[in-house]
Amino acid sequence: MLISTILDEKGAEVAAVAPDTPVAEAVRLLAARGIGAVLVRDGAGEVRGILSERDLVRALAADGAAALARTAADLMTSPVRCCAPDDTVEQVMAAMTEGRFRHMPVMVDGALAGIVSIGDVVKHRLEEAGQEVNVLRGYIAGAA
Repeated sequence: MLISTILDEKGAEVAAVAPDTPVAEAVRLLAARGIGAVLVRDGAGEVRGILSERDLVRALAADGAAALARTAADLMTSPVRCCAPDDTVEQVMAAMTEGRFRHMPVMVDGALAGIVSIGDVVKHRLEEAGQEVNVLRGYIAGAA
C-alpha cells in the first residue's frame, strides 16, 4: 500500500505554525486539534521543522514552565525527514521506527502534500494484513 492511499483517505490538511510562534500557542493548537505535532513553516510556506509532543516534554523537563515562553523554532526538530506519496507504508514504518519519530510530512516536488502519523500507517498496515489473511483463508478453504 502506498502513502498516497492514506492521503486520499485522510486529506492533505496539515497543522502548522510560524517559527516565531510562542510554544504556549503551539501547545493550545495541539490540544484543540487532538494532534501530536505541528509543522513549523516560514512565510514562504517552506517546512523548517516539526514541533512534536516529544520536543515539548524534553523542553519542559529541561526548562520547566519557562519553555512555554520560547518559540516553535527554539524547540522544533530540524531537519525534518519526509516521504513521497509513492513510498510504501512499510518503507515509512521502517523509517519512523529507525528514526524514532511518529510524524512524517509528505512532499511532492518540494511542496507539502500532507502528513502521516504512525497511527495512520499502522492502521493501514493492519487493514492490509487483514486482507492478506482473508485471501489466504479463501485459498486454503478452496484447496480443501
